[in-house]
Amino acid sequence: MLDGMNTLSTKVSNAVNRLSDLLFPPACLFCHAPMPAGSDCCAACLADIAIWSHSTCTRCGCELPETMAPGPCGHCLNKPPAQQQTLSLYRYHGPAREAILGWKLQGHEAGVGWLVEQSMPGLRQHIGGRSLLLPVPMPLSRMRKNGQHHAANLCRWIAEGTGCAWDWRILRRIGEQPRQSALSGQARRKNLRKAFALADDYRPLWQDLAGQVDDIWIVDDILTTGSTLHYAARASLKLAKPVKVLSLARTSLKH
Repeated sequence: MLDGMNTLSTKVSNAVNRLSDLLFPPACLFCHAPMPAGSDCCAACLADIAIWSHSTCTRCGCELPETMAPGPCGHCLNKPPAQQQTLSLYRYHGPAREAILGWKLQGHEAGVGWLVEQSMPGLRQHIGGRSLLLPVPMPLSRMRKNGQHHAANLCRWIAEGTGCAWDWRILRRIGEQPRQSALSGQARRKNLRKAFALADDYRPLWQDLAGQVDDIWIVDDILTTGSTLHYAARASLKLAKPVKVLSLARTSLKH
């Protein structure tokens, strides 16, 4: 009798799956083209997703000719950023750009989740169980309006995949600043000069974590001029651990 019930259950399950495929056919996460079952990204989108160059200046993460990597680049020789290392996963272009915009503007996180998952083998080479991820904090008004903290979501996904810790309470945003996307490079730097600080109550939080942490990674979704991550990293230097920064994507703008 149990065998008969198991057979019936399997048939029902298969029928439900076929009906689901008819009503909601599998589609590419990025362009939504029809896809075979079990596939998430079509060949065209996969070809157009650009990994950020591995030939970079280690300090600021800017692209360098292979003969000059790992730097330091000229900018870092003259005016290095606060962080010791900068790592970016994707070029802010094509399907990766559209996935990030869809996530930030419409709450569609499947494409970004796929990008993070695909980058996990490379991330594990840099981030381990004794790393601590700190998301770049958002202004409270924007967080209340959107109901999302995108950098914190990134930290959570990366922590789940690498086994490291993350905490959104240690680094805080001070005041309300205009959106960076509306400003020039010089204005971005001025806008964020005093925008970040450790939380007033960070000491008991840090006391519980400090002995388990070898390095700190400041995490953001997009790196453009690097101002946001530089000033967030500078505020985190008080924790007396090596501070590094990570972005999901990076534009190709120069310093």
